[in-house]
Amino acid sequence: MRPSRAHLLACRLLPYALLALTAISAPAQKIKVEFDKNLDFSKFKTFTWAPRGAVSRPLLADTIAGAIEEELTARGLQQVSEHPDLYIEMYGSMDSDMAVSYSDFYSGYGSVPPFDQSFMMWGAVPGSTTTAVVHKGQLVVDLIDASQRKLAWRGIARENLSDNRGKLVTQVNTAVEKMFKKYPVPRAGH
Repeated sequence: MRPSRAHLLACRLLPYALLALTAISAPAQKIKVEFDKNLDFSKFKTFTWAPRGAVSRPLLADTIAGAIEEELTARGLQQVSEHPDLYIEMYGSMDSDMAVSYSDFYSGYGSVPPFDQSFMMWGAVPGSTTTAVVHKGQLVVDLIDASQRKLAWRGIARENLSDNRGKLVTQVNTAVEKMFKKYPVPRAGH
């Protein structure tokens, strides 16, 4: 018995339909970058990490930190242990929304103000602690101008994260790369 024309057509179209369904069910990574457009980013030559507390997934945090360091060094910045031009902070959540609290490490008179007020719960009162909401599947990277003691650049990525370690590492590396494509200083040689 020969298959009907309709059956042959359906068999030919099935892979395309499955591909379209996969694309619809897997939302794209959302990247948002904000920065002070009046700031000369070429003046930044060095960076270091702001002090970090314990994290629930230290290997993943190290992977993300390595990707950020790679992006900054590719743009001519050098990591130092003290007196940096930029401090780096990162926040992330895989499993649920969470509040991240940090006291004003930078200025001593109020917390690092967010560019996007929706990121903020409360804070920025002199002598207070800032609390920011980090949503499930969100990674936030802040670069703070050490001399001005203010937020210079923020990258935010949001995605449905994989439970597969290999895929997760690829997702976070891609997110960091996409964020830094919007950094005002391009990679060396580009």
